[in-house]
Amino acid sequence: MKKGNAAQLAAGTYTAVKVPFKQRVVKDFQRNWTLYLMILPILIYYAIFKFGPLFGVSIAFMDYKPARGFLGSKFVGLKHFKNFFTDFYFLRLLKNTIRISVFDLLTFPAPIMLALLINELKHKTYSRVVQTVTYMPHFISTVVICGMIRKLTGSSGGITMILSNLFGIRQEAMLNNVNNFLPIYIISEIWQSIGWNSIIYLSALAGIDQELYDAARVDGAGRLKQVLYITIPCLMPTITILLILKMGKIFNVGYEKIMLLYNPMIYEKADVINTFVYRKGLLDAQYSYSAAVGLFNCAVSYTLVTATNKISKRVNGNGLW
Repeated sequence: MKKGNAAQLAAGTYTAVKVPFKQRVVKDFQRNWTLYLMILPILIYYAIFKFGPLFGVSIAFMDYKPARGFLGSKFVGLKHFKNFFTDFYFLRLLKNTIRISVFDLLTFPAPIMLALLINELKHKTYSRVVQTVTYMPHFISTVVICGMIRKLTGSSGGITMILSNLFGIRQEAMLNNVNNFLPIYIISEIWQSIGWNSIIYLSALAGIDQELYDAARVDGAGRLKQVLYITIPCLMPTITILLILKMGKIFNVGYEKIMLLYNPMIYEKADVINTFVYRKGLLDAQYSYSAAVGLFNCAVSYTLVTATNKISKRVNGNGLW
C-alpha cells in the first residue's frame, strides 16, 4: 500500500507500507463474505468425500484388517503391487483396459461432428428437435440402459432377431459371445453420450465471431472451406482440453456399464482393471490388494494426463494448465 500526504505523492517521495497477510485476508473476507459462504458447501464436500478418503490409500501398503484398524495392521510395503504385477490376470486386464479405452477414444470425434452438423442446420425448430433427441439417452440411468441392451441383444431380443433375419446370424444371446462385447459397448456408448458431449462444442461454436464467416463468404469460400479454415481452428482449444481430460479416463474406463453387461463367459475380453478391483475389494474382501490396484490405476491416469498436457502445449500452445 502506498502511503503519504498529497505533497509527498506529488513529489514521488512516498513510502510503501506492506499490509500483513492476515489483515489482508480479514479485509477481503469482510468485503466478500457472501462469496465465501457460497463456496463453503463445496469445500466441505471436497474435504469429506475427496481429500478425506486419501488417508485410506495407506492400506495399499499394509495387510489391512478391519478389526485391527489402520494402526494395528502390518506394514508390507510394495507386496500387493508386486502380487498384482505377477498375477495371472494382469496382462489380460491391462490388454482389455487398453483395448476398450482406445476404441472408446476413437469415438472422441463423434460429438464434434454432431455439433458441426447441428451448427449447419438453418431450420431452428429442426435443430432443437435434433438436439433434444440426441440429449435424451444421457438422462437415462446406466442400469436402465444396460437392461435395455441385455433385453435387445438376448436370444429373443429385437436386435438379435433383426440380425438373424437379415444376415443369417445364429439367434443366441449376443453378450454370451466374447467377440460381441466390444462392438455392443462402443455403439451403445456413442448413442448414450454423443448428444450430451456435443453441448460444449455447440457453446464454443456460438462464441465464434460471425464476421469471420462473412469475410470468408466475400472471398468466395464455401461451407466446407469455412468449416476447415474457421470453425475447426476456433474449436481447437476446446478440443484440446477435452482430449486431455479424455486421456485421463483411459485406465478408468466406465466400469459400471461393463460390470452390468459382462458375465463370467466373456471375462476374457470384458474384464478390466476397475471391475477386477470391484471383485477383489467388495466381493473377496481383499481390501489392501484392491487398494494397491486402484492406486496403480490412478498413478497411470495422472501420468497420461500430465504427458498429454505437456505434448499439447508444445505442439499447439493449448493445455489444461
